[in-house]
Amino acid sequence: MGQKKFSLVIVTGPTAVGKTSLSVELAKRIGGEIISADSMQVYRGMDIGSAKVTKEEMQGVPHYLIDEFEPTGEFHVVKFQELAKRYIREIHSRGKIPILVGGTGFYIQAVLYDIDFTKNGEDSSYRESLQHLAETKGAEQLHEMLRGVDPASADAIHANNVKRVIRALEFYHETGQRISEHNEAERQKESPYHFAYFVLNDERERLYRNIDLRVDVMMEQGLLDEVRALKAAGCTREMVSMQGLGYKEMLDYLAGEYPLEEAVRVLKRDTRHFAKRQLTWFRRERDVIWVDKGKFEYDSERILGYMEGVLSEKGIVHG
Repeated sequence: MGQKKFSLVIVTGPTAVGKTSLSVELAKRIGGEIISADSMQVYRGMDIGSAKVTKEEMQGVPHYLIDEFEPTGEFHVVKFQELAKRYIREIHSRGKIPILVGGTGFYIQAVLYDIDFTKNGEDSSYRESLQHLAETKGAEQLHEMLRGVDPASADAIHANNVKRVIRALEFYHETGQRISEHNEAERQKESPYHFAYFVLNDERERLYRNIDLRVDVMMEQGLLDEVRALKAAGCTREMVSMQGLGYKEMLDYLAGEYPLEEAVRVLKRDTRHFAKRQLTWFRRERDVIWVDKGKFEYDSERILGYMEGVLSEKGIVHG
């Protein structure tokens, strides 16, 4: 007999689809605790731009990987995987069900299939040469280098995500293997968890309206002042935390690169593009359960009832 697998519930979907409120309600119903799978909510002081769940919204449900790192530090997928696995064990030890909630698909994949990120050595000189190239010739040239050796990774990684572009080039340099192929092979592994992987979705035009509205609300709530405070605390455009949507656009405005109105327009546009990329990512994943809100007439009770039914069928919860 193999070792019994831990249960794991995943609630994901594009930005502004309504993951936060639904996941909290689900946690209350099934005795769950929430681990955030969001690459920005992990940072302290980044509340408005990351649409961070508030204490009130948590409704007493424990949340992990929220406000655990300073924005001047670096948080990445390997650290996320390590901490998420630790929290999953801790939550199970209390007889609760871990619910992984957030829109960072790569983070979810890393935990769900226990992806191996070990590398074949540390050649920092090559990394430094790539960093120098990005600084002198620009991120686009580096991205084109990646397209030359690993087109699939170039399609998946935005040119501005210089750290991930460098990591993909470094992996190819060290192993002779494309990181996209390595990750695909890792993704085919059997999950160490007994899981249900829910992807919340909405009609595109409705989702885009919600994104635009969310940006307007963020501006009213004081996103610009939040970014000013982070800048005053020593945060710069180059930091991983400041690559997040909302932060880089406001920093560009503060640097005089364009007027505030244009910064807001760019933020709305780029967030819509991000949501589209998120949906493309989730469509590639296997074993996902799509939850189209329109099919439930936007009735949260019906959506939650459906999810509970799935969890009961899978034996994750006992109704």
